[in-house]
Amino acid sequence: MNLVERVKGILFQPNSEWPAIAGEPGNAGYLFPNYVAILAAIPPVCNFIGMSIIGYGPIRVGIGIGIVGAVFTYVLSLVGVFVVAYVIDFLAGTFGAQKNFDNAMRVSAYSPTAAWVAGVFSIIPALGFLGILGLYSLYLLYTGIGALMKPAADKALVYTIAVIVCAVIVWIIIFAIPAMLLR
Repeated sequence: MNLVERVKGILFQPNSEWPAIAGEPGNAGYLFPNYVAILAAIPPVCNFIGMSIIGYGPIRVGIGIGIVGAVFTYVLSLVGVFVVAYVIDFLAGTFGAQKNFDNAMRVSAYSPTAAWVAGVFSIIPALGFLGILGLYSLYLLYTGIGALMKPAADKALVYTIAVIVCAVIVWIIIFAIPAMLLR
């Protein structure tokens, strides 16, 4: 897998990229070092640079706190990918989808691509609002669930919404942890 080609494919042609993903290794031992660990680093690194080095006018976060926050955010992002994969797999039977943890891991690993790439905007704090473009990851989740988990056609949207609700709860908890620790 070529990382740049995969990112372009998943962002610009998800309907044709998901079937290609289905034929590749889907275990965490492959996905994490080859994809997740690299892309999940974009938001915390860019946020660190933006808030600790560039700053927002005269306001900057201290280097030490910035590094600690970036490391926590990165590690918890990796944990979040695992948790969301378990949620996707757990909910599969409820919505007539195939229970397959490797496919759930693929969906969980590739669907946040837009959010991770949009994290680059936080390198310039004034452009941080453009991170909203990462919401495209919700569509990637929907197309990934449909292609890899194969839910019943009438339940695909509801399955995706259920996963989104669970994922939002997971991500709120995950990103609240560093905020509480850095108080």
